[in-house]
Amino acid sequence: MRRSVVSFVGAGPGDPELITLKGLRRLREAEVVLHDRLIPTSLLDEVSSSATVIDVGKTPGRPCMGQGQINWLLVDWARRREHVVRLKGGDPAVFGRLSEEIFYAERLFDDKGIRYPFVTGSLRHGHVGQLLLQGPHAAEFADRHQLRIRGDVRFHA
Repeated sequence: MRRSVVSFVGAGPGDPELITLKGLRRLREAEVVLHDRLIPTSLLDEVSSSATVIDVGKTPGRPCMGQGQINWLLVDWARRREHVVRLKGGDPAVFGRLSEEIFYAERLFDDKGIRYPFVTGSLRHGHVGQLLLQGPHAAEFADRHQLRIRGDVRFHA
């Protein structure tokens, strides 16, 4: 049985040389890449010429995909390909709706054998956990993953 992987990869803070090695490896292995408009476009040169590359970026004044459509594309491509990358500008956990996309992935992927790791941008890993605990699904995300929370944490919707 084929096991698909949807990797949520952070492109780093704008300089294409600051993407993590793991992120670059996932990008090179990808059969499908769904990317934001905030990524360094030169990173797309690292993607295989046989891969499908889809711009899902939101630009003011331009027709764009809604978040629901992006979520649907992730699921649809994961059912058809083994290596899908959701390439997000910066770190995927900062202002990037990562918790929402992972929440959606969990609901649809868990019972289908699809894995969905995320690869941080260049932020310290400690910040990622804090940043994941934001958004409309933060409390459920923390509960599902049994995150150990220290101090006074408020979930922001």
